Amino acid sequence: MKIALIGNPNAGKTSVFNELTGGHQTVGNWPGVTVEQKVGKIKNHPEIELVDLPGIYSMAPYSPEELVARDYLVHHSPDCVINIVDGSNLERNLFLTLQLLDMHIPMVIAVNMADVMEKRGIHLDLQRLEYQLGTPAVLVSAMKGRGLEELIEKCQQEAKKGVIQDNIEYDKRLESSIEEVIKVLHKEYEPNQMDRWDAIKLLENDHEVKKDLQRLSEKDQAEIHEIRLIGESLFHDDMVDVITRERYALIDQIIKFAVYVDGSGHRIGQTVDKIVTNRWLAFPIFALLMWGVYYLSIQTVGSWGTDWVNDKLVGEYIPNFMTHIMDAMHVIGWVQDLVNNGIIAGVGAVLGFLPQLLVLFLCLNILEDCGYMARVAFVMDRVFRRIGLSGKSFIPILVATGCGVPGIMSTRTIESEAERRSTIMLATFMPCSAKTTIIALITGAFFPTKSWVAPLVYFISLATIVLSGVILKKSKYFQRDRSVFMMELPDYHFPYMKNVIRQTGNRCISFVKKAGTIIFMSSVILWLLSHFTWTLHLTDENHSILASLGQIFAFIFAPLGFGDWKSTVAVLAGFSAKENIVNTLGILYHTQVTSDTGVELFTTLRATYTPMAAFSLLTFNILCTPCFAAIGAMKRELGNAKSTVAAIAFQCGIAYLVTLIIYQFGCFFMSGKFGLGTVSAIIAAIFLLYLVLRKNRQNKQSAVQLKGAM
Repeated sequence: MKIALIGNPNAGKTSVFNELTGGHQTVGNWPGVTVEQKVGKIKNHPEIELVDLPGIYSMAPYSPEELVARDYLVHHSPDCVINIVDGSNLERNLFLTLQLLDMHIPMVIAVNMADVMEKRGIHLDLQRLEYQLGTPAVLVSAMKGRGLEELIEKCQQEAKKGVIQDNIEYDKRLESSIEEVIKVLHKEYEPNQMDRWDAIKLLENDHEVKKDLQRLSEKDQAEIHEIRLIGESLFHDDMVDVITRERYALIDQIIKFAVYVDGSGHRIGQTVDKIVTNRWLAFPIFALLMWGVYYLSIQTVGSWGTDWVNDKLVGEYIPNFMTHIMDAMHVIGWVQDLVNNGIIAGVGAVLGFLPQLLVLFLCLNILEDCGYMARVAFVMDRVFRRIGLSGKSFIPILVATGCGVPGIMSTRTIESEAERRSTIMLATFMPCSAKTTIIALITGAFFPTKSWVAPLVYFISLATIVLSGVILKKSKYFQRDRSVFMMELPDYHFPYMKNVIRQTGNRCISFVKKAGTIIFMSSVILWLLSHFTWTLHLTDENHSILASLGQIFAFIFAPLGFGDWKSTVAVLAGFSAKENIVNTLGILYHTQVTSDTGVELFTTLRATYTPMAAFSLLTFNILCTPCFAAIGAMKRELGNAKSTVAAIAFQCGIAYLVTLIIYQFGCFFMSGKFGLGTVSAIIAAIFLLYLVLRKNRQNKQSAVQLKGAM
């Protein structure tokens, strides 16, 4: 038995899906479309498969999400549909419900947000709602898991009944037009449950339905076109607008009949929104919250866990245990060194930061679940409009803080092609979870008492996105018509900790899996390359294959303050996975460590680099091109290798120039020394200012055309 779960964004669909399936779910992409597909088995009902369709507002196929939902319902025939509606905003949610009812698929309506309805004084008569819609309705609370078992029982009952009967009736003139189109369809097709849906969509001149109904002759299509024209003449309006208006008129009747508002509800969120979305207060509040998040995860709570993992677990217990085992097995010296100073030091250097990432993910998920992050996207629209983007572009950027790959793929929802392509190039400037390990390493080693350094990196990333967005906006390849930004701001509520913990756990598990696979293999390869010559003889790391490769490219990074071969190799290793930077430094500097504690890595790094050079190393690796997986996603979305190479060159170029300016100007203000590096930084700053301040190509062309006309 297959049940499809569908509803508006922010109606609580994901929470219901997680509650019903628990951990029995798989995630992938719909065939041919980079839209997330989630399928799960319902707890206590393993015979029932639940398919989570994308969150949509209507069944008009204008976006990949809407097209996926429509195609699944039309072509895969689920046994029943669960329509999640937000009980606190029925007027908007029922628009999709009426479209689903036209499909005549057995359906149960799950009225969610019962707690919000109660706070607002909204009273819903379920029996009246069921009477008017002709389908069962269940009051549920995804937050508390209430009503879900009853929901599944109702679904099973409706699936056994089969096709639902017509209970929706619009204006008699519209109903007459629908009946006439159905008669035309029956000339070529046998009557079926989708007749009413197909007829309405043909009246709306829906191209997807026309593709499905290929057997309609030109004569039939002409007859349907004539029916549509007659209907439009009767209503004196376009048929799409007529159908939309009729649906909202029916929704208005339903709400008047089934909903009562006593006026006692008070939206505290409105008062909060006046503060957190205020033109002058929004950014300081956002900065303060991000400081708090990084302070908890990097400087305090997360740092306590990381110190124990580095100092005791990875620095002492595991190496001592493995040494004891290998001594007992009489393992030769270089293999012991590979295990302790290669695998354990490399993988341990990355896993050591897991406690900090856990706290970071937990804090960010809480902010997202309570509704605050949606306000950040709304606020950022003001900034993004000035660089030729919209708040829609901030959503992929926000997603990229977890991982660049889904961040890049989520640009599919942006209608403007130029805006979408530029967002792809900008999204990965944000620190993802892998880059957070670099932030933790550098701030822990060089700035342990300066809680402002970690959030400063975050805002340098945002500033770089704005700077790069302006540069791209003024390029002839990215001239764009800005897409309209429409986003619903969900109600504030206490975080649903079950979901928060589940999402945090999934992110941490993904991080550990990467450490156990990619980082493990990289650690072995890096140790071998750092201990063998080209003739495959054991040697010290300064004469190894890795050293010779690093010395070839080291001069490139010398102006940035970290032009030694070890940091160069770490940067190059970061292209496979950003965690490899920490992993590589852990392996290369562990050979000089005399004790078994992880703190020695911090001590060694402080003895090798100045704080300014370390911050420069951090900045470059945060801003430069992401890992191979993200590059692959970029290529799929941009469509060709040429555009991908150009995107990589742009990202590396911006990262290099910004880091050069930060390092050289920082050294000048701290030491007062003026040299060739300072001059190069001044030139770089002037070049970036020119790219930002130059006239827009499109405006320049318009001015020339206007002058010619005069």
